[in-house]
Amino acid sequence: MPRLLGVDIPSEKKTIYSLQYLYGVGPRVARDLCHKAGVDPEGIARNLHEDELARLASLMDKDYVVEGQLRRQVSQNISRLKDIGSYRGVRHRRGLPVRGQRTRTNARTRKGPKKTVAGKKGVKDLK
Repeated sequence: MPRLLGVDIPSEKKTIYSLQYLYGVGPRVARDLCHKAGVDPEGIARNLHEDELARLASLMDKDYVVEGQLRRQVSQNISRLKDIGSYRGVRHRRGLPVRGQRTRTNARTRKGPKKTVAGKKGVKDLK
């Protein structure tokens, strides 16, 4: 299994798809990396030589923010929003949708499983 930037990428898949297992690398970035490094995007990842892996790693370090550095950057951005008390930061803090989605229904991914609240009991007639 080839190792790139400390992450194992799948060896049985095409190179362009294996690169997408890295955090921050999508289809376009993977295609650009293969083109710049002179690597066949349609080739199988296990057939990559050490020099090709080194070229890919150096290009990613130089031109793109990926993996740990990108995760750190995203978490710092979220904590900055929380610290300044912006609307988005408050939504992050409360675990609610941040980008204007409705919450009356369909917010279960952010809010988590339903928390049932006890309703009123029916008042019985005393006659």
